[in-house]
Amino acid sequence: MNRKVKIGTRGSKLALWQAYHVEELLRKAEIESEIVIIDTKGDQILDVSISKIGSKGVFTQELEDQLLDGRIDIAVHSAKDMQSSLPAEFEIIAFTEREKENDILLSTKSGIAIHDPEKTLVLGTSSTRRVATLKHFYPHVKTVDVRGNLQTRIRKMEEGLCDALLLAYAGVHRMGYDSMIVKELDLGEFTPAVGQGSVAIEAAKSLDSALREQIIQACNHPETASRLKAEREYLRVLEGGCSIPVFALASLENHALVLRGGIISLDGLNRISFEVSGQANQAEELGRQLADLVFAAGGKEILDQIKHHNHGNQ
Repeated sequence: MNRKVKIGTRGSKLALWQAYHVEELLRKAEIESEIVIIDTKGDQILDVSISKIGSKGVFTQELEDQLLDGRIDIAVHSAKDMQSSLPAEFEIIAFTEREKENDILLSTKSGIAIHDPEKTLVLGTSSTRRVATLKHFYPHVKTVDVRGNLQTRIRKMEEGLCDALLLAYAGVHRMGYDSMIVKELDLGEFTPAVGQGSVAIEAAKSLDSALREQIIQACNHPETASRLKAEREYLRVLEGGCSIPVFALASLENHALVLRGGIISLDGLNRISFEVSGQANQAEELGRQLADLVFAAGGKEILDQIKHHNHGNQ
């Protein structure tokens, strides 16, 4: 194969880390590539929370436009930023090996204690899932909306906006800020967003099939892919976007695929969570099973309330 694979990415440091990671996986498979940086709506509007500018494709629309017209061959995203249903012309062809999935607290202060109701604690986050989770388990903790790239968020924290940031381990680790992690949060309480910790590779369905196959062979991690298929199918049935506090984590345990997930009301009062398990090749079926359980237990009402709330705020 002579031509270079054009990798489309956003321009943030974390997005570029992901693009270089994919470039390295391709290089190991002796596939040449080049990186094309694309500015997106989500990067341009930094003073409004994601839920207000609309979660569908806020970081992906411009990349998809260039996939369609062939200016790029693949687009690289955080898997957790990918909407659950892609437009018909696109597909995710690969998921890279997943990083540790936990949420963490990052701070320059010592003595950050999430469990102590006596201590005032202000956490910075722009995630409705994390805010609702805190309201449920740690209602004494206050939150403040903080957006921008990791470096911007850290600067805002250091300027006094909050005591600590509530973030995904993966992004913090990839940016080299491990020394600022003061607590790793429990996966049972802070079950992550669907796809957290993996990089998704998106392509147009019109991509040359031989090239598509080469990219899959070089980049796709089958175990991660089956886990994310289950999580993403759950999200798809719920029609959840970034602005909905839905959570799910699939894991492979003793050759079985175990999917744990649910939904929380925005006020944190109602948290529904279930676990289903089966074979790895039943990933999507497990996602649908989990969605059925969550809906039947009152998840439909929570989802309707959230959609009504989000619609009212637009």
